[in-house]
Amino acid sequence: MSETWSGEFYCVKCRDKREASGEVRVNDKGTKMAKAVCPVCSTNLNRILGKA
Repeated sequence: MSETWSGEFYCVKCRDKREASGEVRVNDKGTKMAKAVCPVCSTNLNRILGKA
């Protein structure tokens, strides 16, 4: 079971903050990131959460 994070993401396409929930992943540098989809325009959203 993967970890999830829900909160505010910034959508680059809409240029606005959106509420969404997404899956938490760790990138190559060891930083936790939440990945979700914008509910308005269906663009991928990313939020950096910090070190793992």
